Amino acid sequence: MSIADHFPPPLRGRPFRVREALHRGVPASRLRSRRLCRPFHGTRCWTPPTSHADRARAVAPRLRYDQAFSHTTAAHLLGIPLPRRLEADRRIHVTTIGKDQAIRVRGTVGHRTRAHLANVVRSGTTPIVDPATTFVVLAAFLTVDELVIAGDALVGWLNWCTVDELRAVVRRHRGGRHVRKARAALAEVRPGSRSPGETRLRLVLVRRGLPLPSLNHDVVVGGRWVACVDLAYPDARVAIEYESDLHRSDPQVFRKDLTRGERLKDVDWWLIRATADDVGPLADDFVERIRRLLTTGTAGRHDTRSRHPVATFT
Repeated sequence: MSIADHFPPPLRGRPFRVREALHRGVPASRLRSRRLCRPFHGTRCWTPPTSHADRARAVAPRLRYDQAFSHTTAAHLLGIPLPRRLEADRRIHVTTIGKDQAIRVRGTVGHRTRAHLANVVRSGTTPIVDPATTFVVLAAFLTVDELVIAGDALVGWLNWCTVDELRAVVRRHRGGRHVRKARAALAEVRPGSRSPGETRLRLVLVRRGLPLPSLNHDVVVGGRWVACVDLAYPDARVAIEYESDLHRSDPQVFRKDLTRGERLKDVDWWLIRATADDVGPLADDFVERIRRLLTTGTAGRHDTRSRHPVATFT
């Protein structure tokens, strides 16, 4: 018989607070069992939490009605991409909305904010500070570029909010700490991005003087759909794909990429593949290459070979 069989059904399969278990008639001696995990003071769970989200759910029974997960913890729960240095941070961030005391539990970081500055959304029973406010408070932890990636995720592939909603929350926080960084990042957030790599690639191109490319552009020629590409300059018929390690390690993705490239070549488009080096140490060379292609592509045909018939050799 498992230890869960000795507990009331409402406590099984989820983290719970010791106080709740006592109210339900569970003996204190049973709550001291080594077969239960103690991730935070005053809480118990059935298995050790392995991810940041698991740790957040383990502390959730300690939250009051006016408290919600925020900052990097909200980012984890919402799926917002974070840099590696923050992925390893095990601390759970909780914001108290209003004038009451911030949370004081070892392993957590307590914050406070005024009631008109944040709203609470729920993922199941888990309270989270709303996505737009999460974008603003993440400015305390992220660089401008990292914050642009977070914003692109929120208005792009995650679709948690719109650019207008981000703009309204940034205005609401005017005068606050790090709001200048949030405002600077917001100016470069664009809907349509589908990955952090695409965002970094766009920033590299635009900051070095190239026009803003179309994001996730559908190439249609003669009324026929050919391909969807990460970034595109349609007038010059130049398509750019960001290739992560997944494109190399997944055979199905690799074959799909090859097919896309051949189809674009058939309709006189260039397909340029970018890697992490092209948005890092080789960025200047990569941008100059794209600049030359835009000049050539805008001027005429991509294929500059002679159109004269090939001589017959005997």
